[in-house]
Amino acid sequence: MILKTRGFEVVKYEYRKHIDKKINLPVRGSKESAGYDFYTPEAFTLKPNEKKVVWTDIKAYMQRDEVLKLYIRSSIGIKKGLILSNGTGIIDKDYYSNVSNDGNIGIAITNISEEEVNININERIAQGVFLKYLVADNDTATEERLGGIGSTGI
Repeated sequence: MILKTRGFEVVKYEYRKHIDKKINLPVRGSKESAGYDFYTPEAFTLKPNEKKVVWTDIKAYMQRDEVLKLYIRSSIGIKKGLILSNGTGIIDKDYYSNVSNDGNIGIAITNISEEEVNININERIAQGVFLKYLVADNDTATEERLGGIGSTGI
């Protein structure tokens, strides 16, 4: 048996949003890249100030003291005027395979330009970086995730 450390998988069939599409798992653009490029499984157009959640049909697994941070790709932000609606996406370890959506990663994008922006299918729109994190000495968190986005603390 191979021990999985960190990586990406396609979510279970029943949680997929793009059943008829081939899903490209995130990959690094070069051997020195920190970020894994996320591809959109759909083409779409965003009007100025419009926002959209792009469901990737991908989930991420990682170690207990790790997090996956999502950022807009530089070229998408600089050339097209798109930003992540939440600034930085945080994918926690316990989001993986949750009961609500199997850990399906959604990338919320907002068009802050004054032009319509077209995104093509399989275009690289975001990048994810796995990082270690620290916990405070007096940390008392004991709750377990019961669902998908926004489910902790309910």
